[in-house]
Amino acid sequence: MCGRFFIAQAPERFAEFYGYPERPNFPPRYNVAPTQPVPIVIAEGGARHFRLVRWGFWPSWLKDPKTFPLVINARVETILEKATFRGAVRHRRCVFLADGFYEWRREGTGRSAVRTPFAIRRADGAPMALAGLWESWLGADGSEIDTAAIVTTGANGTMAAVHDRMPAILAPEQVAPWLDTRAVDQAEAAALCRPCPDEWLRLDPVSDRVNAVRNDDVALIEPVGRPQPAIPPADRPAAEQPRSSDEDAQGSLF
Repeated sequence: MCGRFFIAQAPERFAEFYGYPERPNFPPRYNVAPTQPVPIVIAEGGARHFRLVRWGFWPSWLKDPKTFPLVINARVETILEKATFRGAVRHRRCVFLADGFYEWRREGTGRSAVRTPFAIRRADGAPMALAGLWESWLGADGSEIDTAAIVTTGANGTMAAVHDRMPAILAPEQVAPWLDTRAVDQAEAAALCRPCPDEWLRLDPVSDRVNAVRNDDVALIEPVGRPQPAIPPADRPAAEQPRSSDEDAQGSLF
């Protein structure tokens, strides 16, 4: 699951990296949380564009958002079959603008459980292209809201030390086919969303201040110490295995 992420580089860096013409002057954000406005890049009419959307997906057929769970992630294993995402994966794919995301390693059970936050970013410092799906929702009163969710996949070997899921991180050459809904069908697009190579990622333990959404400053992404030695998943006791999640159980995050 991906429930928090950060956007640290200058807006010009993202515009150059993704090639959209807009020049929005958005500030760094170090603790982006669900339901907040988030920046994405989309492709329309053969060109890329910047757009702000709500992080929390509403399918176009939804009648009353109050009755719908908070859907911030979409498992790649089921996006082709679930009615919630079927239209978006065919016609409205996007990339979330991000430099990295946070995940919590859970160790122990019950009240004795310890949750250690990690900042996960690209080792080369490049923007992290998170595959996403977006949708325009039209209310009965004529109001229109653009919403989006991050596509997730199984963890790679590096990420498995913290959690068993991770966002689908696209290589620079995969961004174009992911966004091109005219030439690349949904099955081909879904095949792009697989665990990224282990060497792409850098994992740093960070302050537990990130647990509170009200905290949003650069100190949140600064390492606070060396990671503990990772226990291979096959050798980790069942009680200490990272807990899985999917889009059907996202109403409560932490």
